Amino acid sequence: MDHPSSSPGPGPAADCPLVGVVASYLPRLAEFAFDPGLVAAVDQHAASVRDALVPRQRSGGSGRGAGSGTRTGWAASEAVRREDLADYVLGFTDWLTETEWTEPVGHDFASLRLTAICWLVREHDLLSR
Repeated sequence: MDHPSSSPGPGPAADCPLVGVVASYLPRLAEFAFDPGLVAAVDQHAASVRDALVPRQRSGGSGRGAGSGTRTGWAASEAVRREDLADYVLGFTDWLTETEWTEPVGHDFASLRLTAICWLVREHDLLSR
């Protein structure tokens, strides 16, 4: 799947596969102000991606958020790593290419997932390091 290859400039993120996804889907985050349903959907997708990338330690059978004091149940030190998210994006976009996915006018699973990836990149400041 082709994405614009804008570069954040010199640095470790310049050749990161997240750059193209962010260039294409980060503008969708502006829709959050007008669509609470989109916020909820992207939040769920971001949580799913994070679940896949960041192992959580559970104690006493606690579930998501139980006893942690945080909304999602992760400690602040359990940040998403750029390398892990980049690998995830490569696999996901390969799958989209294999299935000949095309971006719809609205939102579907793939566009929500890609928007959630942008949200994670922004929240964890993954392209500035």
